[in-house]
Amino acid sequence: MSDLDAPPPRLRHAARALVIDSDDRILLLRVIVDDVSVWIAPGGGIETGESPLDALRRELVEEIGLRFTDAPPHVWHQRIVEPGHIEGYDGVVNDFYFVRAEHFAPNGTMTPEELRAELVYGHRWWGLDEIRSYAGADFFGPRRLGDLLTSLLRDGPPATPIPIGL
Repeated sequence: MSDLDAPPPRLRHAARALVIDSDDRILLLRVIVDDVSVWIAPGGGIETGESPLDALRRELVEEIGLRFTDAPPHVWHQRIVEPGHIEGYDGVVNDFYFVRAEHFAPNGTMTPEELRAELVYGHRWWGLDEIRSYAGADFFGPRRLGDLLTSLLRDGPPATPIPIGL
């Protein structure tokens, strides 16, 4: 079979929020997959018939208890195609939105058990310096999160989403 005959990759589409408080700290969720700990932006899969913003609104209420009605700027677009990247999929597409919020204690509608079933094992507000200087065993998703956030906060949201890598 040639590449032209191969079926298109099955990609998981997700909407994620860069929730930034007035002190420019970002709220991240800690997920653990196969004993690897990664700090990621809250959000998740877009269900059939849902728009990315509807999915984002639903996910933020469930995961961290944040509600918003406006349409935040779409700032980054991530497309990773790699068979086996996510169980059942050949890759992932993440669209990141910039959401300003007052600092709050995350408390979504999901129970701790429901969050763990989705591989979420906590949350934390991170300062940019903490992300850039972090030397621990955990990862950030995307890997260049500190640099990307620095540019976003310095330059403001881009006119069109910036493609980012892993």
